[in-house]
Amino acid sequence: MELPRTYEVRTFGCQMNVHDSERLGGSLEAAGFVRGEQGSADVVVINTCAVRENADNKLYGTLGHLAQLKRERPGMQIAVGGCLAQKDKHTIQDRAPWVDVVFGTHNMGSLPALLDRARHNGEAQLEILESLEVFPSTLPSRRESTHSAWVSISVGCNNTCTFCIVPALRGKERDRRPGDVLAEVEAVVADGAIEVTLLGQNVNSYGVEFGDRRAFSKLLRATGRIDGLERVRFTSPHPAAFTDDVIEAMAETPNVMPQLHMPLQSGSDRVLKAMRRSYRSERFLGILDRVRAAIPGAAISTDVIVGFPGETEEDFAETLRVVEASRFASAFTFQYSIRPGTPAATMPEQLPKEVVQERYDRLVELQERISAEENAALVGSTLEAMATEGDGRKNEETRRMSGRARDGRLVHFEIPPGSDRPRPGDMVAVEVTQSAPHHLIADSMTGEPLRIRATRAGDAWERAVLGEHAHDHHDGAVAAGPVSLGLPSVR
Repeated sequence: MELPRTYEVRTFGCQMNVHDSERLGGSLEAAGFVRGEQGSADVVVINTCAVRENADNKLYGTLGHLAQLKRERPGMQIAVGGCLAQKDKHTIQDRAPWVDVVFGTHNMGSLPALLDRARHNGEAQLEILESLEVFPSTLPSRRESTHSAWVSISVGCNNTCTFCIVPALRGKERDRRPGDVLAEVEAVVADGAIEVTLLGQNVNSYGVEFGDRRAFSKLLRATGRIDGLERVRFTSPHPAAFTDDVIEAMAETPNVMPQLHMPLQSGSDRVLKAMRRSYRSERFLGILDRVRAAIPGAAISTDVIVGFPGETEEDFAETLRVVEASRFASAFTFQYSIRPGTPAATMPEQLPKEVVQERYDRLVELQERISAEENAALVGSTLEAMATEGDGRKNEETRRMSGRARDGRLVHFEIPPGSDRPRPGDMVAVEVTQSAPHHLIADSMTGEPLRIRATRAGDAWERAVLGEHAHDHHDGAVAAGPVSLGLPSVR
């Protein structure tokens, strides 16, 4: 009897790519594949990004390594999909002729059939559709986490930012019907998830396609009525379309977390205009003020691009001013680099690399200070963290795990000797004792056992890892059942 073929999916890029990779895994498993170990799978799928700097180099470097592996393992197949595949099309096959399948962002569900066709015909298959074939969320999913899930509410983007190639690769925005979104949320919750992140290139324009400009705020409120769903997050909104009804829904829906990712890109109104970002800095700061008035303590993160064509020192000073005023918990900072096919790629006044680097270093230094100050203000507070996995450090005297607070901050916490060990997805009450720019630390000062609330997600993790013997295993795992953490309401 022939053993099932194995696969692995390697993901480059954003949260949307992570979500897409779960769908690719689900489609392969529905076709009879089983997940294999990295470096030994029969099929390696690379889900690419075209937005991040050096995306091409990362892809072709990986493909070069896989070429040698494929020579050693007859029958191995390599597939490349995602945004870079959609953009480059024939280029991938020209530069890496050992690739068996190239597919785009619009036909992920075709991957199993394309692999079979390539294997049967003995030749590479290229299929790049220019419009969406099947909405990705209708495909089966192989989730990476038992406690958290991505749920896509839309694909594509209607904006025309001059630095961004996403609309050309993902197409115009397509919205799912609210009932379909909520049905998927209910399904992942029934499967054990207690946290859901709603995904879209511009979530707050959700509903425009079917004529309801308040659809996103209604969707947030509707998630509050789903039994068993404890945490709801979303990414990413656009400042130009961010409205007060969304702020109200966030503040009034208990399971919507006090966290917001609001891309700034630049603090200079002149640069924002050149970027075709249809808001200005004062509007942006006004949104943050209204969010914090409605949701005190909300953690706000952002994206900032340094060195956009024509950016002057005065423009950059405006970015520093707005970042200082915004008090972001964290920021994803990028050095502008040319993306062929975007309007910005042919703009005059492309800045020298050394100028961009120097400004970037100043921005990072500023944001590191702000992040450190914001996190230091939380020392002494008690937070509810959802346990994930260990933090990677080994210490013979203490055990450590990591978790995410309600506002999304990363927390490393100690498990005192004699204390139960929370399962991924369980909730833990931790007191913050130290801070750093990118994480918080909760070391037990008294040695008392952790306050753990077992969750359905922890139960699901235990079943997934231990199978039918889950409830016979008590190696530091807490028993199932609700346990109050004694924490005040965040709201």
